[in-house]
Amino acid sequence: MKTLIITDIFGKTEPLTELASLICQEHLILEPYNGKNMDFLDEETAYRYFSENIGLKNYTFALKNLLVNTSAPIQLIGFSVGASAIWNISNDATICHNVKSAICYYGSQIRNNKDITPLFPIELRFPIKEEHFSVGELISSLSNKCNVKIKQVPHLHGFMNKYSNNYNQEGFKSEIQTYEKCAI
Repeated sequence: MKTLIITDIFGKTEPLTELASLICQEHLILEPYNGKNMDFLDEETAYRYFSENIGLKNYTFALKNLLVNTSAPIQLIGFSVGASAIWNISNDATICHNVKSAICYYGSQIRNNKDITPLFPIELRFPIKEEHFSVGELISSLSNKCNVKIKQVPHLHGFMNKYSNNYNQEGFKSEIQTYEKCAI
């Protein structure tokens, strides 16, 4: 079974490629910049560029298009906007038939689509806190949904990304240890 990694606003970076290989040898990467290495200097620049030139709606559409053309069983792992894109398509029966499971790290935009009920098992990994909303309230509103398992980690949004100001080596290592190659 293949694993599809859906990146955050930084796109495909060397650390993300290394992370993907640690999680699963057979993986694909979906990123928002059509293979172009953006080399953002900081998160603010990456966020601004993503917001002004791509947007979550377009990124979700790219994920949807990729899944429509995928017939083999697949597992999804998303980070930030990638996690939110997974959530946004998770109730679409026309594209989710081959998705076996997903793990979504710090998908903060999920808060804008709480009415979704996923058609496949999703593990949501939320940070200890977010600047713009109450993580506890979001967890509470999603906790009784079918196919949803929630874990709140003692780290901040971006803890898995070495380019993030909130990267946390211990949190990163702890998460990587939970994976048995391709068995999520």
